Amino acid sequence: MTNRAFIIGISGLVLSEAEREFIRAERPWGFILFKRNIETPAQVSALVAELRATLGDEDAPVLIDQEGGRVQRLGPPHWPVYPPGASFAALYDIDPNLGLTAARLSSRLIAADLADLGITVDCLPLADVPVAGADAVIGNRAYGTEPGKVAAIARAVTDGLERGGVLPVLKHIPGHGRATADSHFRLPTVDTAKDELERTDFVAFQPLADLPMAMTAHVVFSALDGAHPATTSATIVDQVIRGRIGFQGLLMSDDVSMNALAGSIAERTRAIVSAGCDMVLHCNGNLDEMRAVAAETPELAGMALARAEAALAARKPPQPLDRQAARAELDALLDRVGTA
Repeated sequence: MTNRAFIIGISGLVLSEAEREFIRAERPWGFILFKRNIETPAQVSALVAELRATLGDEDAPVLIDQEGGRVQRLGPPHWPVYPPGASFAALYDIDPNLGLTAARLSSRLIAADLADLGITVDCLPLADVPVAGADAVIGNRAYGTEPGKVAAIARAVTDGLERGGVLPVLKHIPGHGRATADSHFRLPTVDTAKDELERTDFVAFQPLADLPMAMTAHVVFSALDGAHPATTSATIVDQVIRGRIGFQGLLMSDDVSMNALAGSIAERTRAIVSAGCDMVLHCNGNLDEMRAVAAETPELAGMALARAEAALAARKPPQPLDRQAARAELDALLDRVGTA
């Protein structure tokens, strides 16, 4: 049976019977976990296994946002703390090799944590390039303010995840760094000229266009489409994400339930699909909203299906890792900038 083109979060630590019935009936492509779904390693592993068993697909992707810093769904006491992206940028300024090594080590260790739990996808790396005066929603999550540096560190993060058998999701394409609002709460508008966006924001994503998956930005770029954020803009998906940047992998929306998007959940879902996104992401665990998403989401077919299959096929078996040695090396590097 074919999956539908959406990813869901669930409400708690275990599946409810209503959620089980929904998953069996509507067949989402995958799942995403949040702190509300996480208690202990044994509980998370059991939840991941139950999600796949309920769907009847042992390879169904399970996603998480595990960046380090402020965005870390797994944390103490059961999982270690990881540094924010700005730590790698600071090390890079001392010596580029140090910054890239630390980024690679951190994401490799994160991948090992995720693999233990059966989580196969991390919503990482970021290629957002923040500017002065932008909202702090990106802030120290970013890998710097120069596109080449951001792209290099993002590639190192990607390498670490892939070596650990975890698929990356590039975000927030085509760039959230200039946004002056947090798109969780309201819609940001960027009025920067097209040539400047191409020279800075978009160019950071170009060296990463080969990644298997990417997540859109709920941001209006008025020089390109003043009426729609990138997530629901056919112009930006076609001309910028697929065209200028050259990304040909699986394109998923950022969370359809975020307040940056206008209209009902059904209307938002239709707009996301119409714009050319392959996958709709719904995160908050509200079952009524999930039903609305499912009702407006097509079965995976055509290029969307091909991209989804290619993304999952890109996952490699994890390489050996000495966790203790890797963590010691990472901590020693972080000590150079006082961020351990």
